[in-house]
Amino acid sequence: MNKNKIFNDPVYGFVSIHYEILYDLIQHPYFQRLRRITQLGMTHLTYPGAVHTRFHHALGALHLMNLSLEVLRQKGAEITNEEAEAASIAILLHDIGHGPFSHALEGRLIGVPHESISARLLDLLNDQFAGRLSMGIAIFKNNYPKKFLHQLISGQLDLDRMDYLNRDSFYTGVMEGKIGYDRIIKMLRVENGQLVVEAKGIASIEKFLVARKIMYWQVYLHKTVLAAEIMLISAIDRAKLLFSGGDLDALTQPLATLFSHQWSNPGSQYDILNAFVNLDDVDIMILLKDALHSKDYILRTLAEGLINRQLFKVQLSSIPYDTGRVTQIIRQLAASLDLDEAVSKSLVFTGEEQVEIYNPQRDQIRIFQKDGRTLDLSQMEEFDYFRQSNTKYYLCHPALE
Repeated sequence: MNKNKIFNDPVYGFVSIHYEILYDLIQHPYFQRLRRITQLGMTHLTYPGAVHTRFHHALGALHLMNLSLEVLRQKGAEITNEEAEAASIAILLHDIGHGPFSHALEGRLIGVPHESISARLLDLLNDQFAGRLSMGIAIFKNNYPKKFLHQLISGQLDLDRMDYLNRDSFYTGVMEGKIGYDRIIKMLRVENGQLVVEAKGIASIEKFLVARKIMYWQVYLHKTVLAAEIMLISAIDRAKLLFSGGDLDALTQPLATLFSHQWSNPGSQYDILNAFVNLDDVDIMILLKDALHSKDYILRTLAEGLINRQLFKVQLSSIPYDTGRVTQIIRQLAASLDLDEAVSKSLVFTGEEQVEIYNPQRDQIRIFQKDGRTLDLSQMEEFDYFRQSNTKYYLCHPALE
């Protein structure tokens, strides 16, 4: 059977599968599950086109890996065929541990970040593939001597970010998020075992950082998206509480397993992983649709809002909302909807979101100068702006009549 397949990707065109093992991994149920994991959580409630999946993203990142390895080899980097295959495996599977609705429910269903789940699932896959993923796993975990291979997968200028910025821009229609990924990749090289960017690629790096900031505030943390994701998180938390009290039983088996087991208990981790690989967006939608008939007012309100797009209102501020303002909203809501204040309080949420565009303390972007020196991006005066972090505080609640 010919396993050197070609996928037609709407962002890049034709994406080639260069190694037979990649086809086998794509066909595996763990990877096929990514077809049912939305890349941008609830963002489609604001940007209707944002219905692409982690499956799309993984194939796109694989394509960028193919391009990058070719460029680095042309510039003299020593990359064996075995290493190229391993790096391809690592980027293909880098998001294998994402749960339903991706970052919207990050850490909510299991209590650990998706990277930890990815690492465990990679080990399980390695057993099933008779150890053939070992080098790829070493690259993924940054345990391989050639560090630049890991930097292609995880860093502040990695292929993961390059693909999701381009892809999310494409599907949302927010063109400000589009980056010159091809130019950036052409400017990559390896110096002293580290991934660097040639100085003539500076303008493309600046565009990349600007696009990332725009996408965060215009898409990922758009206040309507934020409202939907707060509601989703709150619905899951409420469902967990009701389930623990025996007041909720209409769950799919994988979700029931996750609600009844704790990752902190080593004896439960095997059951949790088995449930997780069968869990996707559909399980959450079944919960929400069933909750439309729940006797619990809070869960029913959250589910109705998400299913019928009757989303809560969000106010943003550069300073935290004081308790007096929050209490006022709770009382107004109770009076408007004829609720007990304790119930009203469960529908009012405050918090903060912070965007850090570039952190020179981790995964530095290194610029290769014409004189052979390499500088961290933060050492370049024109990039002072990108070192600043930006915090916004939110107040989220149902619309007041």
